[in-house]
Amino acid sequence: MVRNLLISFFILSFSAHLCFSQKASDDERLRVIMSEKGQAEVIISNPGHQGIERLTRVVSISSVDRKAVHIILSPLTVEWFISEAYDYHIVNRSDNKGVTYSKSISEAMDWESYPSYSQYDSIMRFFVSNYSGLCRLDTIGTSIKGRLILALKVSDNCNINESEPEVFYTSSIHGDETAGFILMLRLADYLLKNYSSNNRVKNLVDNLEIWINPLANPDGTYRDGDLIISPIRSNANGYDLNRNFPDPHLPNIAHQKETLDMMDFMASHRFILSANFHSGEEVVNYPWDRWSVSHADEGWFYNISRAWADTAHLYSRKGYMDYLDNGVTNGYDWYVVYGGRQDYVTFSLQGREITVELDTNYVTPVSDLDDIWEYNRRSLIGYIENALYGIHGKVSDALNKEPVKAMIFIEGHDKDNSQVYSDSLTGDFTRLLEPGSYNLKITADGYRDTIVNNVTVISGEVTSLLINIEPLINPPDTTNPAHPLFYPNPGNTFIKAVLPENIRGKVKIRIFSLAGTKVSDYETETSDIYPVLLEVGRLPAGMYFVVFTNAGNNLSCRGSFVVIR
Repeated sequence: MVRNLLISFFILSFSAHLCFSQKASDDERLRVIMSEKGQAEVIISNPGHQGIERLTRVVSISSVDRKAVHIILSPLTVEWFISEAYDYHIVNRSDNKGVTYSKSISEAMDWESYPSYSQYDSIMRFFVSNYSGLCRLDTIGTSIKGRLILALKVSDNCNINESEPEVFYTSSIHGDETAGFILMLRLADYLLKNYSSNNRVKNLVDNLEIWINPLANPDGTYRDGDLIISPIRSNANGYDLNRNFPDPHLPNIAHQKETLDMMDFMASHRFILSANFHSGEEVVNYPWDRWSVSHADEGWFYNISRAWADTAHLYSRKGYMDYLDNGVTNGYDWYVVYGGRQDYVTFSLQGREITVELDTNYVTPVSDLDDIWEYNRRSLIGYIENALYGIHGKVSDALNKEPVKAMIFIEGHDKDNSQVYSDSLTGDFTRLLEPGSYNLKITADGYRDTIVNNVTVISGEVTSLLINIEPLINPPDTTNPAHPLFYPNPGNTFIKAVLPENIRGKVKIRIFSLAGTKVSDYETETSDIYPVLLEVGRLPAGMYFVVFTNAGNNLSCRGSFVVIR
C-alpha cells in the first residue's frame, strides 16, 4: 500500500514537473517571438464574460467565439499575461505570406500589390496633382516615428468648406490589418476616375465632403522600414490604438500621439458618418462595444450594417462575411472593448461609426486584394449614401435669421449622447434615423426651447427642416460666475455648467454621488461662448457633486446639482 502511494506520488510529481517545464518553455518561446516580431498571438479558452472583461482592460483581444479568445500581445502586455499563468496556445503566422511589393507607383495603382510607404505617399499626392478640382490632401498628424498620417478630401469644391455633411473612411489603425489600406486607396481612385461618368458617384461627391484615411497606423504597418515586412498591431510604443481613446472605464489611459492627433482631426470635422476598417474576421460591428445597453439608434445601426453585409453577399464567394449574425454583430454581444474608436466617435462626438472586419487574414495576400474590392465596392458606396438621408435641417435666430448652434434632441428616443448639434457657423445639422415620426426639441443658450412635432423620416429620402428659434428677452447672466453655475438645476437629461474664466479650456470633470462614489471621470473642452454640457440621463435621481479641474493651470472649482426623474 505504501509502495503504491509512493509510486502515485512520484508520478504526480513528475507530471507536475513536466507541466511546469512545458509552461516555462512556452513562456520563453513567447518572449523570443516578442523580441523578434514585436508581437505574439495566443489563444486561450473562453473564460466567460467576467474573464473577458478583466482581460480586455489590459491586453488586446482580436476575436472571441464560444470556445476561445484570440489575444495579440505587445511588449507592454506580454509579462502581465505570463504572470497570469493562463493555459495558452501560440499561433504561428507568417507576417508577409502572399505579400508582393510594388516595383513602381503605376504597378501599385493596379491595386494587386502593396506599395512601399514612400510609394503610398506619392500615390496620395498623385491624386491631388491629377484631380486638383476634386480632392485635396491633409495631414491628420504624424506617428511616433514621424511618418505622415494622411487624409484625402474628395468633394466637388474640395478647397472650400461647404455646408455639406462630412463622412470619413479610415483603415489600418491596427498596422497588421492591411485589406482596408488598399481598399481605401482604390476607393479614392474609383471616386475620382468615375466622377464624370457615374451619376451615383457624382451625386456623392457633389453633395458630401468625403474624407479617406487609408493608413491610420503607419508605424505598425511599416515597422521595419519602407516595406510591409513584419507589421504589428500596435503603434511604435506598443499601444493598441483602437483601445486608446477616452473611455469612462479607462480613466488613466495614456493617450498616444496618433490618438490625440486623430481626436483633434475628428473634432474639427464632426463627421456625421464614419467607418473603421479592420481584418481578422469578416463581420460588420456596430455600437456599443463597451455597454450592454442598446444605442438609441440600435435599429438604424443594425439596418445599415445588415445592408453592408447583404450587399457583399451578392457579389462575393459563398461563406464570405457570414460570421455571427450572417455578417453583423453588436459589439458588446461579440466581446467587450474599452477605449475603442467606434464608441468614442459615437458617444463623445455624436457621430455614427461602425467597424468593418474585411478579411479573416490579418495581412491579406495580394491574390485576394481584387476580391476584397469586388466584394465590398458597392457596400462602400451604399454606406456613405446614408449621409444623404434622414433629417437635414438648419437652425436660425427668429429675429435676425443668423445661424444658431443648438442641440437637437428627440424626446423619448435619445439617450447616451445620441443627440446632435447644429453647426455654429451655418446652423446646419443632420440627424440619421430609422423611418418613423419624431418630435424634435431644439435647445440653445439664450433661446427659448422649441418643439417641432411629427417630423417624418422615410427610408432612402431626405427630410428638410428650417427651424427658427426665439431669443430670450432676459437671458441669465453667465459671463463670469465666481462658482460653477448650473442650469436647469434640478435637471433630468442634460445640465449645463458655466465655469469661471480661469477654469475654461481643457477641463477634467469628475462627478461624485452623495456617498462619495465617483460615477464619471472624463475630459472635455470648454469656451467663453458655450457652457459645459453634463449628460445626466444615466444617473439615478439624487444630489451629485462635480469637480472641474483645468488641465493647463491645475485650478479647480466645484459645485453640486440635482437629478430628478
